[in-house]
Amino acid sequence: LHGFPVSNYANMVQLALLEKGVPFEYVLAIPDQSTGFLAKSPRGKVPFIETPQGFINETSAILEYLEDSGEGKPLLPADPYARAQVRALMREIELYVELPGRSCYAEAYFGGTLPDAIKAKAREDLKAGFATLGRHGKFAPYVAGGEFTLADIVFLYSADVANGVALKLFGLDLLDGIPGAKALLARLGENPNVQAIARARDAAMPAFIAAAQAKLKAAQ
Repeated sequence: LHGFPVSNYANMVQLALLEKGVPFEYVLAIPDQSTGFLAKSPRGKVPFIETPQGFINETSAILEYLEDSGEGKPLLPADPYARAQVRALMREIELYVELPGRSCYAEAYFGGTLPDAIKAKAREDLKAGFATLGRHGKFAPYVAGGEFTLADIVFLYSADVANGVALKLFGLDLLDGIPGAKALLARLGENPNVQAIARARDAAMPAFIAAAQAKLKAAQ
């Protein structure tokens, strides 16, 4: 697994590997546009994984590959309909919660300033995205129902940080409107694998924030 500790998407893949019990090596990799890096990850992003057949990029494709390989504990239901529901939840969280939140990370977390139009769109998109999650998610106690699935991994590394954007910029606690959502975050936070990943992330965060702030300042 190639990635770095502050990447939520790399952390999704890392947690899936740990929960499945699949042995892997973690290779520290920072997004890069060099020719060699682009040969492994065509957009120059992380995470990507190296398999005996070659490299696989994009988190959703990696997570599907890990399930299709049949190795370790399954994190998708066996029933086709239930699998489709988990996949839909994963996609909804990414498109309607994570991405709108990400559009405002620069101001919410790194001290930048964004145009009002971008923030206004993010505000409405986040409200709609969390409402979608509230309608579709079961949180009984997990996102898709009674079993831990890939949807919980995407939720863990998307919803809290996106809700942080809503809180910091708009004074909105959108998780409050989803019964069971905060309880699930607390439950997931007790997972030893989640805690280990969080420790590595927190240790790397100050340097990451400083680098992001420097990049923003240079761009102004």
